[in-house]
Amino acid sequence: MNMTLLFVLALLPIIWLIVALTALKIPGFKACSIALGIAYVLAVAVWKMPLFDSITAIAEGAALALWPIIIVIIAAIFTYNVCVATGQMEVIKKMLASVTKDKRVLVLIIAWGFGGFMEGMAGFGTAVAIPASMLWGLGFDPVFAAIVCLIANATPTAFGSIGIPTTTLAKITGLNVIGLSTNTVILLIPLIILTPFILVYLTGKSKKALKGVGIITLISGLSFIIPEYLVAKFLGAELPVVIGSVCSMLCTVLAAKVFGKGDINKEYCLEANNNNHSVTKKEAFVAWSPFILIFIFLLATSKLIGPFNDLLSTVKTSVNIYTGKDAAAYTFSWLATPGLWIILAAFIGGKIQGANMKEMFVIFYKTIIQMMKTVITIIAIMATAKLMGYSGMIASISLMFVTVTGSFYPFFAPLLGSIGTFVTGSGTSASVLFGGLQAETSTALNLNQAWIAASNTAGAITAKMISPQSIAVAVAAVSLQGKESVLLKGTFKYYLLFLSIVGIFTYIGAQFLV
Repeated sequence: MNMTLLFVLALLPIIWLIVALTALKIPGFKACSIALGIAYVLAVAVWKMPLFDSITAIAEGAALALWPIIIVIIAAIFTYNVCVATGQMEVIKKMLASVTKDKRVLVLIIAWGFGGFMEGMAGFGTAVAIPASMLWGLGFDPVFAAIVCLIANATPTAFGSIGIPTTTLAKITGLNVIGLSTNTVILLIPLIILTPFILVYLTGKSKKALKGVGIITLISGLSFIIPEYLVAKFLGAELPVVIGSVCSMLCTVLAAKVFGKGDINKEYCLEANNNNHSVTKKEAFVAWSPFILIFIFLLATSKLIGPFNDLLSTVKTSVNIYTGKDAAAYTFSWLATPGLWIILAAFIGGKIQGANMKEMFVIFYKTIIQMMKTVITIIAIMATAKLMGYSGMIASISLMFVTVTGSFYPFFAPLLGSIGTFVTGSGTSASVLFGGLQAETSTALNLNQAWIAASNTAGAITAKMISPQSIAVAVAAVSLQGKESVLLKGTFKYYLLFLSIVGIFTYIGAQFLV
């Protein structure tokens, strides 16, 4: 069949999602389910995918959606719901509001800094779900809260979940992870500087919003990118965003204390809390205990479970060699799943906050019910991604890009990564889908492999804000069911801006790196 026709047909599920969510304004769980149906018909009828293989592809997608993605999202919302039920979210809000009454600075601290921290530690939707819920709880408009958290979540995705997207790319391409990490950060520099300004602009709905907080906004971006670059260059992919986000939060708070002492325009001022009681250290610890435990548990598992599994893999291989039997049962990689540790942190933290086990199980059950439409959405989109990957639909899209773009391929290379994230909702999946292709194409075109491969990740993060999966998480976090089209419309122009910047930087860099 004609290559151009295959390219167009392969894009149909993606085109449908864009049209359904924007023009037709169909709820995400329905739109994604129909996209799955379209992909299935095309995979079987056009790409001649065997019936059994198509069913197993859907099953694999559903399994990957449930574990670890959905379990992490449910865990994140459960943590927030526990804090709300115990009343401790009010204490957290009070603490955040005590830093500043300026909405613009609060958005930088919560959506940008804290959101980046959650992405670096857990990922899988937590960086949108928890900060958006917190902003909503502070009195921000739910649509606004969802949009700024989706935009803020873009750049941290490159090193989300303790660096999984970049480390996965390194394994697939065989390239040095330090080089990939460094190149990725370099490509993201303009976006990391720009994003805080966009967040402030959106908070005030005009350029005038930057007046009085311009220096604070610049510091918020610089204090994120500088440590992120240094950690990526000297330590690797695991902690650039974690350390960068913590530095950004601290520097933003300090900058607000130093440069934000003037009177705040009423338009940007958070409504005052009538309760003037200051929060003690003990009260602060109790309120933040679930999040403190999340940090401790995830940091511990990233440093201990990973090496432990490497050891077990070696043992498994040895057992297989000497016994001829599969020793897969000996691996405990499931222990490193962020969702389990977040749920455990929520239960322990809830206990510290005064909730009993019965109350927390009721909250957990209600959280699952609350998330059902989101669950359907994510299962459908992951199953669609697997069908498109295994059937050859993704390969048809890739082949057309390589053939048509030629010497301008570096400019379009990030677009492939963004398509991968749009379809799957995951920067890691984008690495799996297109990482090998990017490396092979760069070799064929005599381009720097590490630079072009890094552009795949840099491009992938731009689509995080428009991915149906991410939008579904945001919708669930602030109860905006049926409003997916509003969020997509609010983020799409920033996706195009980010993708264009990454494409230009990739093309320029490719001319100098060999």
